[in-house]
Amino acid sequence: MVRDMTKGSPMKLILGFSIPLLFGMLFQQFYNLVDTMIVGKTLGVEALAGVGATGSINFMIIGFCMGVCGGFAIPIAQQFGAGRYSELRKYVYNSYILSIVFSIVLTILSVVFTQSILRLMKTPDNIFWHSYNYIVIIFAGIPTVFLYNIVSSIIRALGDSKTPVIFLVLSAVMNIFLDIWFITGLKMGVAGAAWATDISQFVSGLLCLIYMNKKYDVLKFQKGEKQIHRQHAINLIVNGVPMGLQYSITAIGSVILQTSVNTLGSVSVAAMTAGSKLQMFFACPFDALGSTMATYGGQNAGAKEVDRIGAGIRAAVIVGSVYSIAALVVQYLFGSYIALLFVDASETQVIAMTHTFLIVNALFFIPLALVNIIRFCIQGMGFAGFAVLAGVFEMVARTVVAFTLVPVFRFNGACMANPCAWVAADIFLIPAFIYCSRRLKKRFGIG
Repeated sequence: MVRDMTKGSPMKLILGFSIPLLFGMLFQQFYNLVDTMIVGKTLGVEALAGVGATGSINFMIIGFCMGVCGGFAIPIAQQFGAGRYSELRKYVYNSYILSIVFSIVLTILSVVFTQSILRLMKTPDNIFWHSYNYIVIIFAGIPTVFLYNIVSSIIRALGDSKTPVIFLVLSAVMNIFLDIWFITGLKMGVAGAAWATDISQFVSGLLCLIYMNKKYDVLKFQKGEKQIHRQHAINLIVNGVPMGLQYSITAIGSVILQTSVNTLGSVSVAAMTAGSKLQMFFACPFDALGSTMATYGGQNAGAKEVDRIGAGIRAAVIVGSVYSIAALVVQYLFGSYIALLFVDASETQVIAMTHTFLIVNALFFIPLALVNIIRFCIQGMGFAGFAVLAGVFEMVARTVVAFTLVPVFRFNGACMANPCAWVAADIFLIPAFIYCSRRLKKRFGIG
């Protein structure tokens, strides 16, 4: 069902849109956790560290793919909000063509240079081949990442956040069963976890595409709409590439940080892996709010409803702040127990370090909420370049921590990387949103 987010209570719209998204993201993170749990419990701490050591480059490449798809959806949301459905379909077709091109190029480049990147990151020798065997298969599956994410982004641009979740849940369930079969049954090691991810994502994306083409009349192409239009392609790239670069630039800081953590040994890498996976799970509500605000901002910018964008920001910040406090309490009280999902109780050092990571990060969840809400809203409003600059602030902050705090405070210093990055991004994003709102009002002749 499509949803017009230019009318009605912002709080109700944001909650109604974000809750289905949240369930989907929780399921996605759940099967990511299951991946890690099965690897850690079945294959041991070195295999767990090996998979974890790829997290930053995984985020750099796969995050770019997801960001590009999200950026492609922004003009689609804007055309939907403005009621220009023929233009909407032209953007959809051109987004398909560009997604195919991007996926082919990125797959070739990432697979070819994977081993060199891992060497540059100083991946410890005892976990190197675990890392390589896992991430090279993930990168080979980049076309499946584009397939699912471009289709789900288009559906969300129309105001439907429920349908992609259904197929994501299907993917999650399939991934879990394939994990168990490939790793414990076929003894494929960490490669099994990677193949499970690729296969389940492909099936989910394909089914989502078939459903979308049959379900949404607004997406049924008319004569002359299935053509490559230069201006549409340029506009998609202008929105998509900066949004992808936002993830990649942010991830460069994470790669530098991971390189620094790798010098601390496999125990620190394992603790960082477990803590990062759990933090991603707890951060799902912020991701859901961010995706919601991208659609909300895009539709309302298309409808020239600038004041409603500010009202939506305020509503989302209230929701994010309440959740941040609750998440901190849970991680403070139960963080050590949750860490047992990944390692045996005998790994007391890993458990203690993971708990420390969780608490330090949870203390700064409100700044994280602001990063997601404001950055994605700005992107939806059509100012993708500002999101890239926010990513630069995050990258610089993580890099500074890697070179100054980690050598002195070791793992505890690494725990401060994310909080410093979130605060740095907020220092830029808050005034940037005010500026973008004024620009839109001036462009529309409002006030």
